[in-house]
Amino acid sequence: MSAPVAADACPRVSRRFRLQWEEAQSVWVLLYPEGMVKLNQSAGEILRRCDGSRTVPAIVADLELAFGASGLAGDVAKFLELARGQQWIEM
Repeated sequence: MSAPVAADACPRVSRRFRLQWEEAQSVWVLLYPEGMVKLNQSAGEILRRCDGSRTVPAIVADLELAFGASGLAGDVAKFLELARGQQWIEM
């Protein structure tokens, strides 16, 4: 099990991947030399905010504002841990 993502971390999509909107499928994807990872809506929305300049709480606040939701911190943290384990993001 990986360590929790620190609140003051500013995650960004790894240089190994390129986050891109795939118009034909209407989904966000992560492109890499060997292929593509098709993301669900939540994953795409989180990753597109991982630009290296926002802290985890800022990402959560932006998502909650954009979707009129609250209490997303736990789910976002879990996803970021998974994304870090898959090497999709860097801190």
